[in-house]
Amino acid sequence: MTDTGSTQDLDPVEPVAAPADDTGDGASEAAPDGASAERAGTADAPAGDVDADAEADAERSALLDGVWDVVVVGAGPAGASAAYAAAGRGRRVLLLDKAEHPRYKTCGGGIIGPSRDSLPADFKLPLQDRISAVTFALNGKWTRTRRSKRMLFGVVNRDEFDLRLVQAAEQAGAVLVTGVTATGVEQQGGDSRTVFVTLAGGGRVEARAVVGADGSASRIGRHVGVSFDQIDLGLEAEIPVPEAVSREWAGRIHLDWGPLPGSYGWVFPKTDSGTLTVGVISARGQGELTKQYLADYIRRLGLSGFTPLVESGHLTRCRAEDSPLSRGRVLVAGDAAGLLEPWTREGISYALRSGRLAGEWAVQVAEASGAADVRRQALNYSFAIKAGLGVEMRAGKIMLASFEKRPHLFHAAVSLVTPAWRAFARTTQGHTTFAQIMRDHRAARKLASVAGR
Repeated sequence: MTDTGSTQDLDPVEPVAAPADDTGDGASEAAPDGASAERAGTADAPAGDVDADAEADAERSALLDGVWDVVVVGAGPAGASAAYAAAGRGRRVLLLDKAEHPRYKTCGGGIIGPSRDSLPADFKLPLQDRISAVTFALNGKWTRTRRSKRMLFGVVNRDEFDLRLVQAAEQAGAVLVTGVTATGVEQQGGDSRTVFVTLAGGGRVEARAVVGADGSASRIGRHVGVSFDQIDLGLEAEIPVPEAVSREWAGRIHLDWGPLPGSYGWVFPKTDSGTLTVGVISARGQGELTKQYLADYIRRLGLSGFTPLVESGHLTRCRAEDSPLSRGRVLVAGDAAGLLEPWTREGISYALRSGRLAGEWAVQVAEASGAADVRRQALNYSFAIKAGLGVEMRAGKIMLASFEKRPHLFHAAVSLVTPAWRAFARTTQGHTTFAQIMRDHRAARKLASVAGR
């Protein structure tokens, strides 16, 4: 699914331009590994270009010198939120990414209530559309549209959204350096007051605390020892459509409960850009079947006659319950920590919330006087994540296990049962969570139990 908010709470909004070029956080996954090499110049380049590139490299190297309070690796939603939180506390913060913003991300781009509530103050959402209706289908059949009097959520292009988050972090005082690939972390342990982020090409950056937010294939996550118990493949097509078709989709998304266990498809209108984001997701290991599902889905929707602007894919990785969130002076957030909603695989709100917490606790780690204090602050971060996002993830895994076995029961509930539809709407608007619904409503627990048999 995606991220949301009410009409009132999502204001103010500014118009945006058409999109430029993986779901989840971690801008570093969107760019090729050669991004830093592209800035180094070539033997055949004009002398002026080579000089300019050399000057830029020297300036970047100078920025990387010294000891930073907090270094954040990855400038997606989690990384930008961490940098914003740490810089807002007056600390010296470096935000690293190998990609230049704006860049395309594989993502529906839905901004749900929890995402809205985690954004920086005065953040202007670059909304492409405001969603107040959902068309549900069960593998192309039993279609029904439900409507809400209030806005369910907003839709953004990730390139514009992520760029604005990075700009907010910079305005808070963070220093952004792009074209740099982080390859790992070096920690000495004991009472060492700093840690090093290693860079491609042999450089290092020294920091008192590090936040890894470099996507679901995170190198910082590997250092921490992050482990996953759920990996899914998402495929997506960004399809330009004529204005008449775009108008038909304005204010409405499509959700199709798919033919593979735990799978579903979506259509998110990017009305201002005149495109439809069409995607599907399913468990990893069924790549050809997932590709066929996307092709069938596009055909059923009557969109196969339009040429996609972008076709992309991404693996989403969901953390195991006992997966670590820190190691020494290093914390992980967002996709790098495997933090996302297990059933819908929604990751933006998890990235924003965990990134903010990581930035706040990274400041405490940076100020810690010894190894015992570092452990205490890192544990406090883990407790904060597990008490909030961890509880929601546990409920989401129960929902997914039931949905995999009985998708038709979930379809009947949200399509035909008004209280179930209202619960869906209130969840997207940020008024409740799956965990709260299952805790407070016996019918929801019964549905999950029956569906899971």
